[in-house]
Amino acid sequence: MTIGAELEAQILRYYHVEKWRCGTIARQLRVHRGTVQRVLAQAGLPRIGAVQRASQIDAYLPFIHETLKKFPSLTASRLYAMVYERGYRGSHHHFRHLISLHRPRPVPEAYLRLRTLPGEQAQVDWASFGHLQIGRARRPLMAFVMVLSWSRQIYLRFFLDARMDSFLAGHAGAFEAWSGVPRVLLYDNLRSAVLERQGDAIRFHPTLLAFAAHHRYEPRPVAVARGNEKGRVERAIRFVRESFFAARRFTDLDDLNAQAAIWCAGPAAERPCREEPMITVREAFGREQPSLLTLPENPYPCELLLAVKVGKTPYVRFDLNDYTIPYTHVRRTLTVRADPRRVRILDGADLLATHERSYDRGAQIEIAAHIDALVARKHEARHHRGLDHLARAAPASRTLMLHAAERGGNLGNITTHLLRLLDRYGPAELQAAIEETLASDAAPHPNPVRLALERRREARQAPPPVTLILPEHVRNKDTLVTPHRLDIYDQLAGGADEHA
Repeated sequence: MTIGAELEAQILRYYHVEKWRCGTIARQLRVHRGTVQRVLAQAGLPRIGAVQRASQIDAYLPFIHETLKKFPSLTASRLYAMVYERGYRGSHHHFRHLISLHRPRPVPEAYLRLRTLPGEQAQVDWASFGHLQIGRARRPLMAFVMVLSWSRQIYLRFFLDARMDSFLAGHAGAFEAWSGVPRVLLYDNLRSAVLERQGDAIRFHPTLLAFAAHHRYEPRPVAVARGNEKGRVERAIRFVRESFFAARRFTDLDDLNAQAAIWCAGPAAERPCREEPMITVREAFGREQPSLLTLPENPYPCELLLAVKVGKTPYVRFDLNDYTIPYTHVRRTLTVRADPRRVRILDGADLLATHERSYDRGAQIEIAAHIDALVARKHEARHHRGLDHLARAAPASRTLMLHAAERGGNLGNITTHLLRLLDRYGPAELQAAIEETLASDAAPHPNPVRLALERRREARQAPPPVTLILPEHVRNKDTLVTPHRLDIYDQLAGGADEHA
């Protein structure tokens, strides 16, 4: 319990002047007895009127001090077992309390304030901010934070993973926002930065080394268990949690990043600069920015590069989802290049498909031309395509089709009729009607499903679905007609004049 200086003075006065006991002071001042004893111990004055009674542990203190000197982290439970074997019969809980008073305390380490020159250094780290539920996928919400050591200018951007492509994209975004590059970047022992470390021997990630060489900065890891060396980014992350993310409302990742950019340019830049408290971070960054290295003319590709093996279906599995490719490239090893916005699939240097990236789970991202080309080549695929579409819209149709197959039903005919009912009544109504049909032990046929749909429609007092059938001459009004040459009529007219 933390108490104020005034309350500490009252405790000392009542104890040393008024000669009150610890319990009396605790009751009258409404504090814990241990708090009173701690204040008296910290004061360093002898306890007046206290009678030091003998304790069972006194005879074992030399052994305890010698053991704790050799093994400072030895637990109180193990130490109690050792002294119990030597004849101690005191309470286990009281022994733990006494050991906490005699255990050696580590000597606190003092640190010097690390100072840097403008434009010399920035510090980088990841921070976890829970998870986001996107469809059926639960994605980690990670914050990439980079802070300039002199001005304390913060760059903040959120990602749904902490992989190398996101790591490099965070760097590139910070350099672009600052229109420059610091000379040195400090990293913790992140997997994205340091692959292996044995003492002072460090093996950096080769992709990060290539990125650093392209931007001409020096990647430098901090020492092991020396978080004070990158205290600026640690404090910046705490500042982000308390000042930005706490009670923050956002609709999606893009909205969160847009709010983060506004916060970095606004409230975060208006706080006082630690190096020069008389100016703000915004003013300090204005002085530091000319000292940054210039950006290279050509940007570094920050895409994720991945080799994938395609099976017998025209889909590439990437990041929990399936993306279509032309059916002519199945059973090959292709290349996926992905950034936070899009997924590109290549066969060597040939671009096969470009998709919008999905962060769902188990989704099928399709280009209609890929599927239509396969359907046109394999007529048999139309039936299976209809089954897949039906199963996604109304999952209960799988059970209905299994029962129909057991009875030898015409699956193609059943699929066609169910697809028509799906177009007329919608997926929710079709799902409910199929479940009602299965529960009633009716025949696995579209007719009971149609009757169930009609009963549900009448119960809602909804109008019957209308299928719009246009006359044939209206359906064919846009048919392409090839015009005849007009000189044919001239020839016919000329021939008629000659006969006349």
